[in-house]
Amino acid sequence: MDAITRPLLFAPQGRLGFILLAICWPLNWTLPGTRTAYLFFPLWLGYILVVDALVQSRTGTSLWNRSRTSFCWFFVVSSPVWWLFEAINWRTQNWEYLGSRQFSRIEYYLICTVCFSTVMPAVFETAELVRTFRWTNRFATGPRVQPIPRVCVGLLVSGLAMLTLMMIWPKYFYPFVWLSLAVIFEPINRRLGRRNFLDWLQTGNWRPVMSLSLGALICGFFWEMWNYWSYPKWVYHTPGAQFLHVFEMPLPGYGGYIPFALELYGLKNFLWPRGPQLRL
Repeated sequence: MDAITRPLLFAPQGRLGFILLAICWPLNWTLPGTRTAYLFFPLWLGYILVVDALVQSRTGTSLWNRSRTSFCWFFVVSSPVWWLFEAINWRTQNWEYLGSRQFSRIEYYLICTVCFSTVMPAVFETAELVRTFRWTNRFATGPRVQPIPRVCVGLLVSGLAMLTLMMIWPKYFYPFVWLSLAVIFEPINRRLGRRNFLDWLQTGNWRPVMSLSLGALICGFFWEMWNYWSYPKWVYHTPGAQFLHVFEMPLPGYGGYIPFALELYGLKNFLWPRGPQLRL
């Protein structure tokens, strides 16, 4: 994919994004009190708009540029998707939010819902940005995975087994939270005629998988970095993996961001089958 030499200055959303970042980033780290509850959304909106502008400057198109309505709907779909992971965390107890008790129950759920709305847009925008680099073409001809019934059934059974083990013995199998849903929804989406990875993998095209995975890993770095000096903030409880911390996250935990991107993609296609196709 060749980059278009269009300066970022010509993308108005990028200028707005830089303004939001310039204001919200330092305030989020320096203001006293529960500032992150109100600065998290504009901070990540700034990130999303800047990345969207970078994609537009390199390709001539972007999620915002293609459809303002679809761009906004990504925020709407994102909230219930992350609440699903919060529901799983009630069982695994792998993370908690310090400072959350300073809000009433209604305030907590409203603020969280707004903050969670940025997850999908951030990952998908970053994945599209990763895909604009030519080195991703190296993954255009990889191993082929044929979507025969045996493979699809195996994926579904494996995903359900991982989810079951995680729910029964969360102390030992909690890492499956970042993989099980991707494996479960892949064959379901294919059965329902919705977008799925096997459409690409049967021809050996691993570029979408690589772009999404690296996109989530990049977002993970910014999530953890901005969280470190935030308040409220999240901290982790990961049995057997509390070492080599990079910010609050133990280093092995960053590996969870890679399959997490595939879960987001599968859930997006399941919940919003007519949503826009990502340029991956």
